[in-house]
Amino acid sequence: MPFISKDWRAEGDQWIKTDDGNWERMKVIECESKNHNSSNDESSSSSPPPHCQIILRSTREIAGFNGLDVAVKRLDFKSSVKNQRRFQYICALLKLLVSGEVILTSLSGGAQRILLQMIEEVALHVNNSKQHINTLRDLVGQLRHLVEQENQKCWGKPLGSQNLWFGHLETIERIQNIASQIEIEPNAAINPQLTELPEECIRKIILQMSDHKDLESAASAWSLMAYIIQEQRIWRELSNFHFNQQQIDSILEKMSLLDTLDRHRNWQTIYHTLRKKYGLRDDFQYTEVLALCRFCRCLFWPMTGHPCISESPEFKEKLEKAGLSFESIEKTQLVPPHQFLKYFSL
Repeated sequence: MPFISKDWRAEGDQWIKTDDGNWERMKVIECESKNHNSSNDESSSSSPPPHCQIILRSTREIAGFNGLDVAVKRLDFKSSVKNQRRFQYICALLKLLVSGEVILTSLSGGAQRILLQMIEEVALHVNNSKQHINTLRDLVGQLRHLVEQENQKCWGKPLGSQNLWFGHLETIERIQNIASQIEIEPNAAINPQLTELPEECIRKIILQMSDHKDLESAASAWSLMAYIIQEQRIWRELSNFHFNQQQIDSILEKMSLLDTLDRHRNWQTIYHTLRKKYGLRDDFQYTEVLALCRFCRCLFWPMTGHPCISESPEFKEKLEKAGLSFESIEKTQLVPPHQFLKYFSL
């Protein structure tokens, strides 16, 4: 029997050609324009904050497919690179994508292009701010490794369209040029200099660091910092910052140090043992982490929020009829970078 009416499976999306020669959905471009207008006019309350509704599981009627390129645009990742609260989170996500060679094997052409544009935006931000240079160097090194692997293949290269791959090579070359031109010149007009500060001030600065990699880099930069970082207090405070007392006691018991005095403990070894067993908490690694709303299944940035169905009185009435309390339900769930990628078919 012929199917005459409109196919109910079709999304009915309207595609238009952008200025850079790519094809994009109309609804994604409208979302981008709203985010751009809201960032230019903070007083405007008509535009919703960046958010993206996702499908968590498939049903017979709805296929569980989420587009990474659509989510990146709707969550405004490219503009969020300039936000210091979100910078580390986005860079961690980019490292996962690049280090796992997802850019060459699993992503669509549009997602590959957006990913490289985000890395180029990171390079421009680092070049302007002169901060997070090591993060950019890690990304550039991983990109260089991917290009070398692709060039070493005997057959089947490049993957996908040749024009697309040549465009990727040009973008990667621009990123490498930006990274190679970054130079930090000390400002002699700033007084006092770091080397002129007393030892107690240097110790106070080191105690504010929450990453062991920063401590190792500081130790290699200056002999006084290396001397202070060897103190047990530094690593004891770092261990207490990342882990609770129960986790620390379990490691001390395993190392037969639970009944020993504190001065006989090597807290640097204890910290690395705790880190390998329990890992570092995501809410400590990043200032702002994406959140998932349990009510409307939307990904959003907690600082800006999102339009949620739980704000309507009808929804609260339905919960009360079901015998549930609105205050007792956990409304949001933090989404670390590795969990964010699990929502997409990569």
